[in-house]
Amino acid sequence: MVVKMALQVCREDLTKAQVELNRLEAEYSDVVPRRDWDNLNRIHEETLIKLETLQTDFDQMKSEYDTLLEVHRQSAPAVLHSNQSVLQHGSDNKHIVTTPRPNWEQCSDILGGIERCKELFEGQSSQKKLEILLQEMNGQNEIFTGLGTSSEVPIYLQYEGTIKNLKLKKTDVIRVIKDIWRNKTTENEKNDYSRDLQMFLHSYLVEQYKDKSGEWAYSLMESIQNNLKDDFICLFNDILTGKVDESIYHGQTQLLFHLLKVFIQSDITQCGSLTVLEFSEALKKAFPLKSDQDIEELLMTAQTELRSNGVRISYQTLYTEDTDGRHKEFLSLVKKQATAERLQYISNLRVQLEGKGEVDAEHLRTAFKTIDPSQDSETLDWYLSVAFKTKECELQAQALNTEVVLQRLSVADVKRAGPER
Repeated sequence: MVVKMALQVCREDLTKAQVELNRLEAEYSDVVPRRDWDNLNRIHEETLIKLETLQTDFDQMKSEYDTLLEVHRQSAPAVLHSNQSVLQHGSDNKHIVTTPRPNWEQCSDILGGIERCKELFEGQSSQKKLEILLQEMNGQNEIFTGLGTSSEVPIYLQYEGTIKNLKLKKTDVIRVIKDIWRNKTTENEKNDYSRDLQMFLHSYLVEQYKDKSGEWAYSLMESIQNNLKDDFICLFNDILTGKVDESIYHGQTQLLFHLLKVFIQSDITQCGSLTVLEFSEALKKAFPLKSDQDIEELLMTAQTELRSNGVRISYQTLYTEDTDGRHKEFLSLVKKQATAERLQYISNLRVQLEGKGEVDAEHLRTAFKTIDPSQDSETLDWYLSVAFKTKECELQAQALNTEVVLQRLSVADVKRAGPER
């Protein structure tokens, strides 16, 4: 009797187990294991980076091809006209053979960028442009004099004696800066702290260029100063000199990557483009706090940049860089809007702290929570560590001048988490 009851209970348990197993199979049949998802996501991100690199190389080759094609187009009629003149009038007759005008924009690297090149050459004859170019070239230093090893000199410039000027082009500067950020980001991810950019730059140059590190350091700094109108180069210089916190660069990078992920998720057909409506909806999803006016401005800029016919927008093309390695109008506007939003956020904080000559960590935390209740505690701890220049775990009750606190926050990646109240 006991055995029969045990058998019956076992059969009931077996039935329940079978039902549960069937339910689990039905619900999780399409679920991808986390390890497979992470692996595919990593491969996808690597593929995106390769695609961006290949697209950049293609754009550069196409630009060079178009330039050669234009030169050929301009020179061919002139050569044909010359040959016809010789055949008709004989070789003794006077004739004029026109040649294609020089592409003076190719001198932009020597003259400190395309904008400065246009300023110097505007309205000048070819002869005058040549004289200006020669004067600029003669004015460049062939050598630098080291600033010495004093502690007042930035560590990456602590060299003595004469140092050769490598006369780096703008493309070289952008390439080196990108490699510096790539290596520093990798180091930051491996460690729990971030080294000062000056220290990292010194280590990078010594490791990459050995006994020529001094030449690269001084040449790099000169080229950076000649190209400060470029946003990418200017930001690197501001971070290097302490005017801006390094988090600004990483914040911009994460912002653009986040937007790209949203575009990819919205691209159901995986064709690299979205309809105007899909593109607009993707912008709203990526930037839920933006106003309709800002979204419309981004949409119009994307269409203008791509000369879109109003049907589809190729978001992959928006992520390509120009021949100098810079982002184009759309991505530049994304970063510009982010900067304006960050400064508006600090302005709101300033209003909240109005009348307070000094502020401590707790009062600042309360002010943040008042204007932005959605902000999480971990992010707030980091904001306070930036404001008081201390580690998050070492925040104290010591008060600081309110203007000093606001200034430090205004040059860091401090941004709103939720809508304004």
